Amino acid sequence: MITIISGSNRKNNKTIHFAKHVFDELKTLAQEEVKFLDISEFAGDVVNETMYKDSDQPKVVQYIQDEYFIPATKFWFFVPEYNGSYPGIVKLLLDSMSVREYQKSFAEKKACITGIASGRAGNLRGMDHLAEVLNHLGIHVHPNKNPISSIYKMLNSEDNTVNEEAQDTLGKQLQQFLDF
Repeated sequence: MITIISGSNRKNNKTIHFAKHVFDELKTLAQEEVKFLDISEFAGDVVNETMYKDSDQPKVVQYIQDEYFIPATKFWFFVPEYNGSYPGIVKLLLDSMSVREYQKSFAEKKACITGIASGRAGNLRGMDHLAEVLNHLGIHVHPNKNPISSIYKMLNSEDNTVNEEAQDTLGKQLQQFLDF
């Protein structure tokens, strides 16, 4: 199973449009199930003191791990640039997934990273930070960390679909990911 993670908890974020584009493509091309985890839909009591207690984690945290992490063999993280790195909610997600069933969630799995930014660098630094964390968890990260810059030029202003240039760069990364 492949899990696509749209790594922003901001409502109406732009990251989700790139992630959904790849999700739709993967559903037709992948030989395995593909699931979509939208962090902006996190609701309820996710962030609290019990999230780090194996036997007392909130049910929503356990559900996310059981549904999106444990069965996955590959992950694709779409991470916007927040303050020169990736969003803290993504780190919080990874931290909470490492409490219960650590090995089943991370060991020997594979990941791909796409950085999303309104500026010029496409979240290069944030992708490197995330890759280091994923490697520490035992996940093998594909070397093509794809920086997508100037995202407002990459999205159709009417319906937020990704333009041809973004489709091309994501398509190349997608093929590499499937072969990984």
